[in-house]
Amino acid sequence: MDSAALRHASAPGLGSWPSRRARIAPQRPALVEGERTLTYAELAERTARLAAVLAERGVGPGDRVAYLGVNAISVFETYFATWLLGAIAAPLNYRLAAAEIRYMLGDSGAALLVHSADTAALVEAAGADVPVLRVGPEYEDAIAAAEPLADPPVVTLDDPAILLYTSGTTGRPKAAVLTHGNLTWNTVNQLAHVDVVSTDHALCISPLFHCVGLGQVTLPTLFKGGCVEPLASFDAGRVLARIGEAGITSFSAVPTMLQMMVEHPGWESAKLDTLHTVLYGGSPVQERVARAWLDRGVQVQQGYGMTEASPGVYMVPRGADADRPVSVGVPHLATEVAMLRDGERVPVGPEPAELLVRGPHVFIGYWNRPQETEAAFVDGEWFRTGDVVRVAPDGWADVVDRVKDVIISGGENIYPAEVEAVLVQLDPVADAAVVAVPDARWGEVGAAYIQLREGSEVSEDDLRAHLEAHLARYKIPKYLVRTDALPRNATGKVRRVELRHRAADLVPDAERSS
Repeated sequence: MDSAALRHASAPGLGSWPSRRARIAPQRPALVEGERTLTYAELAERTARLAAVLAERGVGPGDRVAYLGVNAISVFETYFATWLLGAIAAPLNYRLAAAEIRYMLGDSGAALLVHSADTAALVEAAGADVPVLRVGPEYEDAIAAAEPLADPPVVTLDDPAILLYTSGTTGRPKAAVLTHGNLTWNTVNQLAHVDVVSTDHALCISPLFHCVGLGQVTLPTLFKGGCVEPLASFDAGRVLARIGEAGITSFSAVPTMLQMMVEHPGWESAKLDTLHTVLYGGSPVQERVARAWLDRGVQVQQGYGMTEASPGVYMVPRGADADRPVSVGVPHLATEVAMLRDGERVPVGPEPAELLVRGPHVFIGYWNRPQETEAAFVDGEWFRTGDVVRVAPDGWADVVDRVKDVIISGGENIYPAEVEAVLVQLDPVADAAVVAVPDARWGEVGAAYIQLREGSEVSEDDLRAHLEAHLARYKIPKYLVRTDALPRNATGKVRRVELRHRAADLVPDAERSS
């Protein structure tokens, strides 16, 4: 690992990891997958055996172990075994194309790839020259035959734990390097914001190759000795049913998942009384969706963050004012925030500006990308989030938009998120996304892609009348385009780059700005 390429970051105050001999309720369930339950004692035993298997295959401190597959017990076992060796986990998105997987295996320099049986064809198509361990009989036989790792190396909070590839919505994906301290401090931040106890039974819905799936509910629940149930895929009806069947207490999700559950035929009859924590992030949930959950006795709490912050930065406190449904709340315990305005760092305030973040949960840099790492920080310590926010005097923040998504039309800033929020107020509109297109007169104008609810209709005149009633005229998109579905990545975020490419075809050659 090119340590010179990374910022040094420590996690003061936590000391060293607890003794590996420590046990908290070893016979309590740690992980559940279908009919299978693994206790904490069994998880520890299998992790130590798998670590020995990985070591026999040449994995040592600092090496990268890639994992490709859906959420499963084997994902946790691979992560924990990798970390026990002082190696670095490198989870991969199984929804990617073979060429993308090949790129990430090469970029990370993976020493070994562990993969699920259902990704075998993808692994073969990727054609990467990396030793593999396939989950199934081979994996189980290797664990059963191994002796538990006898003398694991010392692992500190400053050591890299995981490479998490960014979504790649702009160019080649890059891997954020999170340390054990980053993950630990994020867990502490989460526990300061939400109540987690050892009797909790959490669903792990979001993919474990992303920071939300790992950091928001999953690791805090395991930290407190609760039970985590990974789901291989999201199905709104199945999740609703499972909440009642298993007495699920918590999960994290993206807004589209929450909306799909509200709109599912099983919503009204679903038993939700055991739920006490539902966290979401990635984008604001529609107000009507948040209120639908609240009407069922569940306050959904919006969190704001990014992979580089492990991921938490802001979160809405439990029991907060329901009249602020789109706010991201207040900063986490160990999070400092500031703003970047005209190239200068300034305190947070009500005027929109780019958010800066620092704290022991902020990553140490991008894998083998020293220049991009340096460019990501102001004064060497404040991470540039790329998000425009405004912060009220009481510390509550609203995310206005991405810096790169702001449309500058005739010298005026247009924030697509503001326009989108107005569009989805119309009942026929299920979702909307606004992107910039070139314009000969104004430089840039907006193009809105609008997804209607199934069976609904709305005219362009009605859309424009609604927009004119709520927005200044310069903010109203020049182009309104119907679409069956908005393109999204694995975390549910709209792929705006793809929409920009589509929108380019809307502009007549004569109207393109020079």
